[in-house]
Amino acid sequence: MKIAQFIANDRTRLGIFMGELFQPLDFDGDMIEFITKPGIPKPVGEAVSLADIKLAPPVSQPSKIIAIGLNYLDHASEGKAEVPKTPLLFAKFASSVIGSGDFIRWSEGVTQKVDFEAELAVVIGKKIHSVPEKEAYEAVYGYTCANDVSARDLQFGDGQWVRGKSLDTFCPIGPWIVTSDEIVNPQGLKIQSYLNGELMQSSNTANMIFPVASLVAFLSRHFTLFPGDLILTGTPSGVGVFRDPSVYMKDGDEIVISIEGIGDLKNRCRVE
Repeated sequence: MKIAQFIANDRTRLGIFMGELFQPLDFDGDMIEFITKPGIPKPVGEAVSLADIKLAPPVSQPSKIIAIGLNYLDHASEGKAEVPKTPLLFAKFASSVIGSGDFIRWSEGVTQKVDFEAELAVVIGKKIHSVPEKEAYEAVYGYTCANDVSARDLQFGDGQWVRGKSLDTFCPIGPWIVTSDEIVNPQGLKIQSYLNGELMQSSNTANMIFPVASLVAFLSRHFTLFPGDLILTGTPSGVGVFRDPSVYMKDGDEIVISIEGIGDLKNRCRVE
């Protein structure tokens, strides 16, 4: 199932995709409430095309966004970083979440080196603590695309990553959630990013150092995970900061994160 949040009459609603059409659902709640309630609500109104709706982030207010650093060997190598022996964690704030089609915004008075990172995002489906790896997939509701937007001057200047990763609008996710029953193996998906149509990153989730099941089990040993929590699983090589010369996003740029079996997360940049 492919499920999304959308905006209608200044309210966030839910719907599912039926082929090429989008069917609103009779459900008065957000994605997290939907995840926790069994069954599929009845359709309401007519199905419409994707062009006729305004998508919202598939999860609006996750209790946690846990991101994984240096989780692809080629990315660690391009940054001349030591390969982690255990997952390297940092947090992004919920106020950084935007949806596909929204603007990534920043002030040049705050940052002048804004980078992109294509990532597979895992959406947790139930409350868990200390799950074994063999049961980890049972806790996954689905998957979506994410862009771990990074202010590199803040990230490296601070000596830690939270501020540079958590500015408002710096966590685009979407365009929708594909439920886990449709992605049996999340470790075999092509993942790419395009900046103004130019291919910047191209890899496969098979190249993760710590795969999804390992990450869910590891994180759940340290934090209780709740429905709607997001795990950003790391980015492959090709990010802007490590190119020669470095490439950073500019006002008016379009950045697209594309993941096989999920779709395309599209955002434009706006310097304020």
